Amino acid sequence: MRIVYATDSDYEYIRNRDQHISESLILTKIKENEIYILRNQDEKNIGWMRYGYFWDNIPFLNMIWIDEPYRAKGLGTQALLFWEEQMKQKGYNLIMTSTQADEEAQHFYRKLGYKDAGCLILDTQPLEILLTKKSN
Repeated sequence: MRIVYATDSDYEYIRNRDQHISESLILTKIKENEIYILRNQDEKNIGWMRYGYFWDNIPFLNMIWIDEPYRAKGLGTQALLFWEEQMKQKGYNLIMTSTQADEEAQHFYRKLGYKDAGCLILDTQPLEILLTKKSN
């Protein structure tokens, strides 16, 4: 797998698949290098990662997506570790993410060293678990 910054040419790919971002923010996040594209050996897009900043100073992974045929092969771990290293190189010693309590992702993150840091309840949504990890 190859992980690259999304470019303007990835706009449609993201817009058509990522239902959790306002369309008006996609190009801004691309220009700020806050979206990565995951590609297979044939250079086909197989997923993406998108992040922002909690309190404007803690990198917060908002989305990691890997297409179904490529799941459970270690690519999620590889992508997450890549992002962690990128954030460490930028000088951040704490990173965050979240997942819904009814999703299996919480176990994925905990297995990779993330610790529960609280939760959030929104009207009709399941409990959202906030997770943090300190750089080594």
